[in-house]
Amino acid sequence: MTPCSQPARKIVAHSVIKPTDCAIIIVAWNCWPLLFKCLDTLQTQSVTGFRIVIVDNGDAEPPQLAYATSHANVTYIKSPCNLGFAAGNNLGINSVDNAHWIFLLNPDTEVAPTWFETMIDAAQHFPDFSAFGCTLLMASDRERLDGEGDCYSISGFAWRSGMGLLARNKYPQAREVFSACAAGALYKADALKQIGGFDEDFFCYMEDVDLGFRLRLAGYRCLTVPNAEVLHVGSATTGKRSSFYVYYGQRNLVWAYVKNMPGTLFWIFLPLHVALNIAGVLRYALTGHFMVVLHAKFDAIKALPHMWRKRQKIQNSRRVGLIEILRTLDKHPVPGLGRTISSLWK
Repeated sequence: MTPCSQPARKIVAHSVIKPTDCAIIIVAWNCWPLLFKCLDTLQTQSVTGFRIVIVDNGDAEPPQLAYATSHANVTYIKSPCNLGFAAGNNLGINSVDNAHWIFLLNPDTEVAPTWFETMIDAAQHFPDFSAFGCTLLMASDRERLDGEGDCYSISGFAWRSGMGLLARNKYPQAREVFSACAAGALYKADALKQIGGFDEDFFCYMEDVDLGFRLRLAGYRCLTVPNAEVLHVGSATTGKRSSFYVYYGQRNLVWAYVKNMPGTLFWIFLPLHVALNIAGVLRYALTGHFMVVLHAKFDAIKALPHMWRKRQKIQNSRRVGLIEILRTLDKHPVPGLGRTISSLWK
């Protein structure tokens, strides 16, 4: 049992969550065919009545906007520019300030017919948790997992648990994880409001890990729900190894650690984090992204005073002890290091 997968104890529900208490936020950027598939699966849910908010970050309106908005309870918001995933989700969340529960979905997902019902059932029966993740399946190979929740290492390395493993080997029961992957997640609205939502400086990538870390520091816990299945394309608009992906992933890796790693844990594990960043530069130098990753690290360091001020605010309001945070972190600096090294030559 790894630190990012702790069993959860089911508790008798204290209140019933109504679909009208829930809003699903989908931030889209020029991926309309995928978004329409996502909307179609939301219309066939075993439980209906929830609201759907589409935040359009794209350059042009979707070619079939009338079709998208003809779905039940759909609200379309056109952002003034490409706000990024973080600010786009904040815009959608703030537009439904009377919702008690916030679902997040990527536009490149398709949800199982019982997805919504399974998620709200988990929220009702596990009231000790305020964030819930899904079981993501690879769209390119539905027999394999795309993730069962986010894990975070003592070095600041983040990854999705179970990614690439056969889906039949997924965990059979709900369990605690470090944080939820925002490609398919559910959050208590009050918890999001308390921590200020997503950090819009991140733009995209690692923003959900940063959010999950801040939720943990504030005393909130995350559960992954094995039977809530979501088909996920992944990096459908940005590319998994594009310069865009490298820049934001490598820059935000630094910021997430600086802001959130608490107290003496920050200083104890800082050498590991520095080594991780050096390894990242070497890795992407070998894959033709040397200047991109250098730019990412330079911008990360340049903004450290700003991030340190954010850190002070976050740490001053921390509600859990260092031992509790350490319990949720993976103790391997880079889990699966052998696979990581071998991937450099693929």
